[in-house]
Formats: sequence, C-alpha cells, structure tokens
Amino acid sequence: MSEKPSETVDRRILELASKLTESSNGSVPVLLLNIKEILKGVAAGSKQLWTLKEDLYYYGLTQYCVLVLKQDYSRVEGCWVTAANLADVLSTCCLGLDPKNDAEEFRTKLLPDAVLNMLVLGRRIQARYVRSVKDEEKGELFRNFKLVMDSICRLFSGHVQLAEYVFRQKHFLQLLMTDDVETGTIVMSVLQNILRANSAILSTVPVEALNPILHELVYNLSASSNPVTGNAATRSLLLMVESNPSVAKMVGSQYKGLRSLLSKQWTGKGFGRELSRLLEVLYSSSLQQEEMQRLHRAACLIQAVWRGFQMRKRMKKLPRAVTSLQRSFRAKRELEMNQLKRQREEEQLREQLQLQRLRAMREFREKQLTLLEIVHAGQMDKHIRETQEKSVVFVQKHWKGYKARRQFHHQKQALKQYKAAIIIQRAALRFLNRRKKMRESLSPWKKHQDLTDGQRLQLQQKVDTDLRLQPVHQMSLEESQELYVKVQDKLGQFLLRRKAEQSGDQRREALLVQINTDINMLMGAPSLRDATEKDIDLFTSRSVPVSHKAKQCHSTMLKRSRWPWWKKLSDEFVEEDDGLVGDITDFEHGIIFIAGSKQP
Repeated sequence: MSEKPSETVDRRILELASKLTESSNGSVPVLLLNIKEILKGVAAGSKQLWTLKEDLYYYGLTQYCVLVLKQDYSRVEGCWVTAANLADVLSTCCLGLDPKNDAEEFRTKLLPDAVLNMLVLGRRIQARYVRSVKDEEKGELFRNFKLVMDSICRLFSGHVQLAEYVFRQKHFLQLLMTDDVETGTIVMSVLQNILRANSAILSTVPVEALNPILHELVYNLSASSNPVTGNAATRSLLLMVESNPSVAKMVGSQYKGLRSLLSKQWTGKGFGRELSRLLEVLYSSSLQQEEMQRLHRAACLIQAVWRGFQMRKRMKKLPRAVTSLQRSFRAKRELEMNQLKRQREEEQLREQLQLQRLRAMREFREKQLTLLEIVHAGQMDKHIRETQEKSVVFVQKHWKGYKARRQFHHQKQALKQYKAAIIIQRAALRFLNRRKKMRESLSPWKKHQDLTDGQRLQLQQKVDTDLRLQPVHQMSLEESQELYVKVQDKLGQFLLRRKAEQSGDQRREALLVQINTDINMLMGAPSLRDATEKDIDLFTSRSVPVSHKAKQCHSTMLKRSRWPWWKKLSDEFVEEDDGLVGDITDFEHGIIFIAGSKQP
C-alpha cells in the first residue's frame, strides 16, 4: 500500500499510527476512537475531510478499524460502547471515500468485510440485550445496537452496491429472526432503508434468499400483536411488493390467508394507510392470479377439446394405419425370413465345401498311403523328393501367376494413362499445327528471312562463276527489238494478271467482311429459349447446299458432344475436324461457334 509524503499528512494521524504500532491489542480500539476527534470540526463534504479520510486509509487506520471489530469487547475498556462507537467511526471514514490507488481492493474487499463485521457485532449486542435483565444495561445495549445499525445504513447509503450484499447475508436474516420488539423493529427499518437505497435489488436476489425474509415478515404479522412490530413489518412488506411485481405474486400465491389476517388483526392499529395500500397490492395480485387461473383453465379446456378431436380423427384413420403397419411388418418379417434362409443356405454350402475338402484330403492321404505301400523301400527317397519338387513347382506356379496378375493390373492402369497422354499430346500437336497453317494462310504478307553474310558470299561466288562460264555477248539491234517485244508481252500479261489478283483480293476482303459480320451476329445471338421468329430469319439461308451442310455439321456436333473427352482427341475426330476446317480457308478464329450459346 503506497503512502503519501509525511509533510502533507495531518500530524495527529501520524502520531496515532505510531501509537498503534507500539500499543497492545487491548488498547487498540480505544486509540482508534481518536479518529473521531480528528474528523470532528471539519465541514461535511469539504476537500479537507476527504483528504483526512484518504490519509487514514493510506496509513492503514481504516483497515485497523475493520480488523478490530472482530474481537470480543467484553474485556475491552468501554466494552460494547467502544465497539459501537468504533463502528460509527468506520462508517464515517468509508462514507464518500474513493481512493485513487487500490480502489478495486477497497470496493471488493474492505467494504464487504466492514459490513460483515458490523453485522456480527450487531448480533453479539442483540444477544446480550435479549439476555440482559437490568434496565440500565438494556438501555445502553439498545443504544449501542441502534448505533451499529445506523452505521450499516450510513455505509450502504454511501456505497449502493453494499445494499445487495447486506440483503444476502445470513447474519442479517438472523438479526431479523428475533422475538424482541425493539431490536426487531430496528432491523426491519434497516431492511426498509436497503429497499429505498436500491429498489431493484429484489430482481437480482435469488428466491432461496428472498423466501426466508418474507417468511419472517409474515410470521411477525401473524404471531405478534404489538402495533410497533406490525407497523414495521407492514412497511417492509409493502416496500418489497411495490419494488418488484413478482414478489407481490409470490406473496399472494404462498400466503393465501394473509389478506384476511391483515384486515382482521391489524385494522385500526394506527397505520391504516400503509395497511390499506398493502391490501390493495395483494388484492390486485390475487385478481391477476385468478385471471391467470381462469385463462389457464380455458386453455386446458381448449387443449382437451383439440386433443379429443385429434384422437377421434386418429381413431378413424386407425384401420388404415393398422393395415399399413401389418403390411410393413409382414414385409419386414418376410425379408428377415429370406435373409435367415439365405444365411442357412450359405452355412450349408460352407459345410458342404468343408466336407468336400475333408473328403478330398482323406482320399489324398489314402492315395499317399497306397502309393507308399506300392513303392519299394529303396525308391522311397526318390518318390518323396519328386513329390516335394512337384509341390514346390505347384506353389511357385500359383504364386507367379498371382504376382503376374497383380503386376498386369498395375501396368494396365499405367498403360491406360500412357495411351491417354499420347492421344492428348497428338491432338495438341495437330491442333497447334492446324492453327499455324491457318495463320500462315490468312496472313497477307510473307515474312522474308534475311540472308547472313556467309549466304551472301556464297550467292556472290555462284553469280561470278555463272558469269565466267556463261559470258554475256553483245546483242544486235534485231535481238534487242525482239527482247523488247517479249518484255512488253510479259508486262501486258503481268498487268492483266495483277488486275485479276486485285479483283480476287477485293472478293477476299468482301468475304472476310461478311465472315466478320456473321461472327458478330453469332456472338450476339440470343439463347434458344429466348429466340423469336425474327431472330431465326436472320440466321436462315435460302441456299439449299448451305442448309444441307449446316444440318450435317449440326448433327455431327450433337453426336460428338455426347462423346467422352478423351474420345474427342482421337485420330478420327482430328481428321474429320481437319476436313471441316479445310472448307473454311479464311476463318480467323480457329473454332466453330455454335449459335445460341450466349447466356441471357
């Protein structure tokens, strides 16, 4: 626990702390009463008072008060007067205190311990007050008891979370369970203060802790005739039923004759307003209970009528249900009989096979014995050796066959995968070659390869050699004219051929434009279910060969669509596909588009 610098702390607190460390246990409570003198004269709610309380907490004096309340004060100076005053001092020190450091420990440990020790102290004083005979002693004990209860009320009024803790404590219930009028009245006033401080406390308290308090209050109303006890019990019970409607329902259901008891026994005793208010609450809760019971009976009647109707309806359907049940039962029994019969047949077959094996083994043994009798004694080793060799060969033959079959099974799977890979590779290569050919055929320009220096040198050498072997001779005028005529003829032919090629290029460009237009139409075509007659007319051709070829291609594609994927990659499919593509030399995309495949 951290401490403050001694320069800012009141000198009296430091002196008191030093005295406590040097004094004996019996004088500690009396010394702690000096805290009252320290706090006396300071204005309530002032900053100085809050500083003093915080210093008392930091120097452990407040904790000392909590611990000292546990001891027996019958041998302490001042006896129970000292204890009551010490409880008053403790409640004053804790009221309004919220330390900056160790706040969680203060709320969860110190405050509950202080309340618990005060309740225990109150029980001790109450027990001595009940046993006391002298009036003077009783008066002093009563004042001390009242001071302790006031300290508890002051404590949970400043720290509301302690109200529920006090309500749940068994010591508080034991304080309430007394036949003494004065102390019982004070405890019931504490109960009223708890309900006023935290009216929602009853919704969080379990029924096991709430029922004993209700029993004690109702017991005081029924067993006592003192108006003071009746007034306090009536006020407490009224606060409880007004704080939570469920408590009013609980009281009305558990204590049936409480209304008549209150109206007969406590009418005209001086607290008629509280009594009439309590009777009104109990009467309204009883009316609600009666209404709920009436609704419950009506619901039970409706359920009974409905269940009767359902049962009669079910009884009408019972013959069909019984027939269906019998049919299913007989079918199940017949199935079980068939299964049992099949099991018996299998067992009989198994037994027959076992008997046949035993019979064959016996015959084999008999045959061996017969052979042993026939074979000469000198040939016995040779016969045994031959028999062993035959057995070994037989076992090896079966083992090798089993091993070969197993290897063949594994090789069959690998061979199947190998063949599938070959088909896929062959199809991929042909597809790539076909696409390459189509790109080369559709490209208008041929890419010329550049000659290397070595190729140029070879060509130059070849030209020089040809010139040396065939030297150019001087042409005459007639030869020049004849060559000129030939050149003009070739030029004319070239111009005619170029005009034909230009017309062919124009025709090819027109066909490409038409193909692109058809592709755009096919790409934008609607699905078959959304197509209209107008859309069908756009894709209808008036040419009979074209229609025939389209139908043939369509039927072929439908057949191929049902083939497995690996069969589509076979050689026959590729060859037919090459034939179909060969008819369309100027096709750019390399695939066949099926009309109507666009999603809506």
